Amino acid sequence: MDDDLPPQVSKDLRPARHGPTIRDVARLAEVSIGTASKALNASGRLREETREKVQRVAREIGYRPNDMAQSLHRTRSMTVGIISTDSFGRFTLPIFQALEEQFADQGIAVFMCNATDDPEREQQHLDQLLGKRIDGMVVTARRADKRPPIVGLPPHIPVVYVFSQADDPDALSLLPDDEGGARLATEHLLAQGRRRIAHIAGPERFEAVNLRHRGYLSALAAAGVTPDPAHYLTGSWAESWGRDAVAQLFDGSATPPDGLFCDNDQIGRGTLDALRERGISVPEQVAVVGFDNWEVMAAAARPPLSSIDMNLSALGREAGERLLAMIDGEQDRGVLRLPCTLVVRESSNPQGNSK
Repeated sequence: MDDDLPPQVSKDLRPARHGPTIRDVARLAEVSIGTASKALNASGRLREETREKVQRVAREIGYRPNDMAQSLHRTRSMTVGIISTDSFGRFTLPIFQALEEQFADQGIAVFMCNATDDPEREQQHLDQLLGKRIDGMVVTARRADKRPPIVGLPPHIPVVYVFSQADDPDALSLLPDDEGGARLATEHLLAQGRRRIAHIAGPERFEAVNLRHRGYLSALAAAGVTPDPAHYLTGSWAESWGRDAVAQLFDGSATPPDGLFCDNDQIGRGTLDALRERGISVPEQVAVVGFDNWEVMAAAARPPLSSIDMNLSALGREAGERLLAMIDGEQDRGVLRLPCTLVVRESSNPQGNSK
């Protein structure tokens, strides 16, 4: 079942599948799900050899399109709805842009609504989207913590939660691999020769904070490094917390950290400011890595901040592919965590070479 997951994807996903799916057809024919759908539904503009290849693969693996889905396909509105609670757009916009590009080739229009954590407003948007006879829905948020599932949708309208997690085992939720990203950051600091690595975290009530701490601890354990309990500090997501954390870690300490893993780039930028004020050189004395790879924050830091990229565009593309497959009748559920990557800049490596 896990063989056709993207490389390095966490295997939390437990899709409900019965026989070959359109995803299997697309993978074996080496085309996108959208192209496979066009070929099997005799729609869209495709090269004849591509259409024949897809149809041949479908026959060979015994793929049978869902009859109900085929009926619905003929009466689609060619619209998809997005409901978000990210009023700033920091996380939603890269996902939204990737989704829009994904659907544009299929001639699908996207309607985006901002619910701002207001259940009544969310329900109003949902009613409006249903009035447009949407074919599917994507739900996003500014945090990946669990939320109540969307209710009131007809059973034939699929929902994908991306950078959002439904408190429903039958839902499909796509998330960045926070634990893997934290492990990647800590391994990088270890590779730079750091052994006294502190984790300056966000609020402990968030799932991402706990997952990132777990990744930090697992990387230290794998390297045979015993963590210092005093080197784990939790606070807010703000630059001011990064400055306060540096004061706690460095002022009067006989064994201050030589590496800092920060739970977001705002915290990381605050630590860089505080270290510079103390005359502590970065990365020579202390190496620093942030999380999110918010370009406007990380690249403009002094020095530029190394950071974990959650690959939000890739997350959006994956959500688009899966929603297209679900619109075509495929059943999919579970939690899928996609890998993060490390962007190396001068805060952890004098050369600042990405790797």
